[in-house]
Amino acid sequence: MRRIINSTYLTLDGVIENPAWTVPYFDDEASAFAGEQTDAADALLMGRRTYDGFAAAWPNMDESDPTTGAKYFNSVKKYVASTTLTNPEWNNTEVLEGDLIEAVTRLKATEGRDILMYGYGVVTHALVQAGLVDEVRFWIHPVLQGGPS
Repeated sequence: MRRIINSTYLTLDGVIENPAWTVPYFDDEASAFAGEQTDAADALLMGRRTYDGFAAAWPNMDESDPTTGAKYFNSVKKYVASTTLTNPEWNNTEVLEGDLIEAVTRLKATEGRDILMYGYGVVTHALVQAGLVDEVRFWIHPVLQGGPS
């Protein structure tokens, strides 16, 4: 059975949205670990909001530069949990149909490597509650963004 790994960038005050604030902290060690995660995963699983952000960014990045990760993100199989997305334009993307828990349970039962998730929103929360997320990796950055109080 495949594992689902959630990898979430987080500020000290709990902000996960639009993690541009991670750039100053993304050093060689972080880059190596990020590469290990993607090397171990042959699929991404995301909700609609994460999909929209990724699909707007990754296709515009230089795939010839191995430091960007764009080649991986643009080519890897992507699964999106959404009831409103019907025709995803980002390469190699499939929308999960039907009940989220049932669809992800079937996905985990398929052959393959890890399934990687980024961000921690409604989809991740539902999958954690259902016992389908095998590991959560929080990348805690020494930044205050004015998050939830």
